[in-house]
Amino acid sequence: MTATRPADFSRPGSTSVFSHLPLHDAEQLTQGGNQALITLDDQVYQLRITRAGKLILTK
Repeated sequence: MTATRPADFSRPGSTSVFSHLPLHDAEQLTQGGNQALITLDDQVYQLRITRAGKLILTK
């Protein structure tokens, strides 16, 4: 999968294939910090924003 920059996602009303996907801001998910916990099917994952501004998702 290729990373896509937020600016590359279409804006509301556009016909891009990404227009139907939910868009979440990682900084909002981490509430201004650099880590958040995400659950899926009773599993807990850790989302981390690195100093380089990359996202890491671990189980």
